[in-house]
Amino acid sequence: MYKKLIQSTLMLIIAVLISCMDSTQPAAKRTPNIVFFLADDLGWKDVGYHGSEIQTPNIDRMAARGVRLEQMYAMPLCTPTRACLMTGRYPMRMGLQTYVILPWDRYGLPLEERTLPEALKAAGYRTGITGKWHLGHFDPAYLPTRRGFDHQYGLYLGMVDYYTHANVLGGLDWHRNGRALREEGYSTDLIAREAVRLLEGHHMAQPLFLYVAFNAPHLPLQAPREYVDRYQHIQDTNRRTYAAMVTCMDNAIGQVLAALDKRKMTDNTLVIFSSDNGGSTNQSAADNGRLRGGKLTLYEGGMRVPAWVVWPGKLKSGLVNQPLHVVDWYPTLLRLAGASLQQPRPLDGKDIWPTIAEGKPSPHEEILLNYEADGQAIRRGDWKLVIDGQRYLDWDADARKTKGKVIIDRRIELFNIAQDPYEETNMAGKHPEKVQELLARLQFYERQAVPGKRTLSPDPPARFKAPTVWGEKE
Repeated sequence: MYKKLIQSTLMLIIAVLISCMDSTQPAAKRTPNIVFFLADDLGWKDVGYHGSEIQTPNIDRMAARGVRLEQMYAMPLCTPTRACLMTGRYPMRMGLQTYVILPWDRYGLPLEERTLPEALKAAGYRTGITGKWHLGHFDPAYLPTRRGFDHQYGLYLGMVDYYTHANVLGGLDWHRNGRALREEGYSTDLIAREAVRLLEGHHMAQPLFLYVAFNAPHLPLQAPREYVDRYQHIQDTNRRTYAAMVTCMDNAIGQVLAALDKRKMTDNTLVIFSSDNGGSTNQSAADNGRLRGGKLTLYEGGMRVPAWVVWPGKLKSGLVNQPLHVVDWYPTLLRLAGASLQQPRPLDGKDIWPTIAEGKPSPHEEILLNYEADGQAIRRGDWKLVIDGQRYLDWDADARKTKGKVIIDRRIELFNIAQDPYEETNMAGKHPEKVQELLARLQFYERQAVPGKRTLSPDPPARFKAPTVWGEKE
């Protein structure tokens, strides 16, 4: 009897010791939580750490703690960038390189694409999106909860009133898990509140991927009075409201970061911040500093975005001044998560973790900045070739006048970004051999490109009628 008691006691002690070992060992091996903040139309210079007059203390604090990515490229528009992020593939492979998905469009991110949340779910992650989707809404199969997200909250399209949550064309565009949601509040605050709620209720045994995609500071220019009042010294009323929107977004980011701290998740959470494209200087009041152009252009101001990454204890603070692309996050995050990269379609993104964490050179020999029939750009080393760099912007204006018919002028520009980061001097005439080299590379991608799914006009069709609720079949 005593012998059995001693044996059972020893077994209990051994079990406790093994349990204690298990509780400490996996902490080092545990895959990280991932929180990805995406701003909408944020200008290069519209963050404090780039010298802005706009107050962004939370963004600045994290940028100082982490690694600033000073040559991070995105696409010049919203939908193409989000397609890159979700698939690790250039949008020209999906026909999504041309324009944003407009309310009346009947297409989205192709269903055969394997998305980032799908791949992370397969690796054991819980996945959630709070905010803007903009990768398909016309059929339920294209909505976030059918594309890998366990939880969805926010808007499907763009251009939503920040208070009524109605699309500018009419119809409610605010949802939770595929169902229409009518609630009061400023959208930036609501997006953060939902993200905090998810963090507070998250089961700690499971890693989390949380995608917080603000629609700020995208049009329409609307902000709470308390934030607008901070910028009374700004004379331009549009700029004043824009600044208030950015500061409100920064405060929302601070709330999410505080929730991570409260749950003691910070040390094992990889936090990423980026904009989806450059600031809109023709419609909004963004500031891209000395970078040429803005949203809808293929110049640096349209595609180089403020970005940083923070992972306490894993990343030292610093700066990476190497060309990287939003398409790189897909393979990088999957590798860090221990997820499979096996898939039927080739990836364009590269694993950029060695560049971020170890200071190694960019893994890119070249980056396709976009291939579209009306405008192309590619960067290879320090050289960047731009063909019709303002084509998007001109097409948007021309199409309104000509109902979609646009004349291509084929303006060719070559820049050495290392020597001329503001693209002031066209070197095409002095380096015709470099132009030909880069044109050949563009032709290489042209042979692989899927024709862009372009709506003939950025204006609604004559018989178009906005639904009562977007994303629902009536």
